[in-house]
Amino acid sequence: MMRAVWWKTNCIELCMGQMIVEQHPFTFFAPPEMRCLILGSFPGKEQTRGGLDENAWFYGAPLNQLWRIISIVYNRELKTKEAKQQLFKDAGIGITDIFKAVIRTTGSNLDENLQIVEYNKEVIEKLLKEFRPQVYCTSRFVEKEFKKMFPAYPAVDVLPSPSPRYFKLNIEQKAEIYKKKLPQVN
Repeated sequence: MMRAVWWKTNCIELCMGQMIVEQHPFTFFAPPEMRCLILGSFPGKEQTRGGLDENAWFYGAPLNQLWRIISIVYNRELKTKEAKQQLFKDAGIGITDIFKAVIRTTGSNLDENLQIVEYNKEVIEKLLKEFRPQVYCTSRFVEKEFKKMFPAYPAVDVLPSPSPRYFKLNIEQKAEIYKKKLPQVN
């Protein structure tokens, strides 16, 4: 019953068929010593529709590879939200998404199927001004959307997508690139 209540309060049904505006379920995470910001698009439908627990924090959809990649990079087990946040505090990594509200045009988690309803511009702008972090986008799509909002921001790069659909690189190859780009933990 809790899931149904959460769904009703966080999603707005539109008059046109079954199109639903999904609201982002997480607030940004920025540790006090943030050096870099991982910027994604929007959580999977499993998260926005209340199908996963809190340990599925950012990129926690079952098929998403982000936490497996980060676990390899830092050689840490990341099974809980607390463990993930502690690692990000230790490494100076923040995380948020570029969209605050979307409609899934086909019901899938693919970026290409997201119709943007609201950008997360105010949060991102605040983080950029306060920390001046290196921004790592999780896809070229996110990079393109970020550059539309912040065309002059100088420190922007792209990580290999943690989506399993991005199969040009296997998970170990993705981890190698993340390891070269993300801050080391002292």
